[in-house]
Amino acid sequence: MAQTATMEEFEALLNDSFEIDTPKEGSVVKGKVIAIEAGQAIIDIGYKMEGRVDLKEFANPGESADIEIGKEVEVFLDRVENSRGEASVSREKARREEAWDRLEKAHADETRVDGAIFGRVKGGFTVDLGGAVAFLPGSQVDVRPVRDAGPLMGIKQPFVVLKMDRRRGNIVVSRRAILEESRAEQRAEVVGNLAEGDTVDGVVKNITEYGAFIDLGGVDGLLHVTDMAWRRVNDPREVLTIGETIKVQVIKINKDTHRISLGMKQLEEDPWNIVANKYTLESVHTGKVTNITDYGAFVELEAGVEGLVHVSEMSWTKKNVHPGKIVSTSQEVEVMVLEIDSVKRRVSLGLKQTIRNPWEVFSESFPEGSEIEGEVKNITEFGLFIGLENDIDGMVHLSDISWDGNGEESLGTFKKGDSVKAVVTEIDIEKERVSLSIKGLGNDPFKGATEGVKRGTIITVGVTAIEDSGIEVEYEGMKSFIRRSDLSRDRAEQRPERFGVGDKIDVRVTNIDAKTRKMGLSIKAREIAEEKEAVQQYGSTDSGASLGDILGAALKSDEK
Repeated sequence: MAQTATMEEFEALLNDSFEIDTPKEGSVVKGKVIAIEAGQAIIDIGYKMEGRVDLKEFANPGESADIEIGKEVEVFLDRVENSRGEASVSREKARREEAWDRLEKAHADETRVDGAIFGRVKGGFTVDLGGAVAFLPGSQVDVRPVRDAGPLMGIKQPFVVLKMDRRRGNIVVSRRAILEESRAEQRAEVVGNLAEGDTVDGVVKNITEYGAFIDLGGVDGLLHVTDMAWRRVNDPREVLTIGETIKVQVIKINKDTHRISLGMKQLEEDPWNIVANKYTLESVHTGKVTNITDYGAFVELEAGVEGLVHVSEMSWTKKNVHPGKIVSTSQEVEVMVLEIDSVKRRVSLGLKQTIRNPWEVFSESFPEGSEIEGEVKNITEFGLFIGLENDIDGMVHLSDISWDGNGEESLGTFKKGDSVKAVVTEIDIEKERVSLSIKGLGNDPFKGATEGVKRGTIITVGVTAIEDSGIEVEYEGMKSFIRRSDLSRDRAEQRPERFGVGDKIDVRVTNIDAKTRKMGLSIKAREIAEEKEAVQQYGSTDSGASLGDILGAALKSDEK
């Protein structure tokens, strides 16, 4: 009977053990610390199961382990029994599960979470969020790039969860968002205490090509390069250095964007207040070339006052030359004030006005009719350009090269660099033009040939050529052409072939054209004139005498 009872009791106990709700592997269970030894905590999780957990797993980020005997803790049951017959438990995995629940809630509520940066990986850092490991991108560490993240390692600090994927175990956090939020609050406070026109102290934080960023105590303001000084500033580094404390004036505040525009020159007197009185029109001053462009050069008269010398006002003679070939940067030059616009803050200056007009000087040195020598600078289809004194060019027109009127052929005898002599025929100062003549060096053969000759004069010419339309004749080196109709009064005698080259014939001058340099000659006009003269001298046809009688009497008189 006793044996039967014992078996029944054992069976009942066995059944009870099966009914016990033992913890499942992969779940979080509660346990009690029963001992601490060799850097480990021994935890009784019940059900006659014990496990070991490293003490470091009980430490929060940046803190020491918070554990003592008798303390109840939650651990993750990995396996019910390991090789040593103990339960395989982990506080870290339990914390991870807790952390994921906590982080998911923080992410949903957009609240901050505490963590510590403990490692460096490609593209950023790893962060311990109290059981869960998150990725901190390098761009999210600070508002500005961080060269040395060492001081930030292992320190408990707040983060914002940007993204998380529990299935993949990915968490992305940001430290920058926390800083920007606090910075925005600080900025709003500082901006609220500032007003346009205030003078404040600031520290130069950064310098760029277009200006500098000034720290006003938690908020940055932009000091544009044009507001650093009244004068032209090509490089902000000429005026400022990083870390320097300067006084600036608040020019403009944008309450919405919290952008602040600053100025330094506004704290100094505007030099333009005295420009009109100091730089009167047509007054001459010495300035320094500060900038050269395609359209001219800027000249600084004094700090903050610049004027433009337009390319057209740079030189009397160099018309199509880049300003950089006339002046150079930092060069001191004399300029004349041509115009002042105080409203637009512009001064028009002239460089060439400080020296005399070279055409005026030339006209005084070489009046019209003067003989001059120069070098052929250019040859065009309409003449020669001769280089003269003070970079002046004179022009010899095609018609002024030779007396024979064949200027095109004469033009081919010249080349660049030839030294030629000419006569000044005209100087136009306003148009900046000098006209020259090469043929003016010698006597005009036409003038010599026609001297003492006038219309109606009988002259003797020599035949030089026979053509179908007439004959070519020469008189004192000047050639003329007698048309067929002018070869004789008698139509039957109007034949060019009755003349021969070298014949000497008497002709009557019918016209002298100095402009075209031609004489009109006619045998027919001579014959008609001789007939009229004979009629007047020996009788008239009206008296009954025939023309033959009159001419016969004239011939007899000539024979006597």
